[in-house]
Amino acid sequence: QVQLVESGGGSVQTGGSLRLSCAVSRFTFNNYYIGWFRQAPGKEREGVAAFSSVNGNTYGTYYADSVKGRFTISQDKAENAVYLQMSSLKPEDTAMYYCALRFPPYRGSWSTVSEYFYWGQGTQVTVSS
Repeated sequence: QVQLVESGGGSVQTGGSLRLSCAVSRFTFNNYYIGWFRQAPGKEREGVAAFSSVNGNTYGTYYADSVKGRFTISQDKAENAVYLQMSSLKPEDTAMYYCALRFPPYRGSWSTVSEYFYWGQGTQVTVSS
């Protein structure tokens, strides 16, 4: 059973930075996507960033237009961790942030929520103006 545990959320002011961490229990598959998603109150869950792995190597990274240039997704394989570095935060970034994992076959884009089977419990990010 794959488990994901997020941490690193908190409250910051506009323009601040946070780094979210996602600890992933070990798994043996080499082809997968790990993504960060967020959900604000009253809104649908949306994709923030993701990367894909093909044969154990990073194949691509993907970002929502709203976070390009401000957020960076990265992976530390030795630590079995995925990070989301968030900079220049805005009040509209306020949400619960989740990391999630999907395996092939893929039927939708990297940001298709229903494609991800494994989810963490989330970590809250609040950006005040």
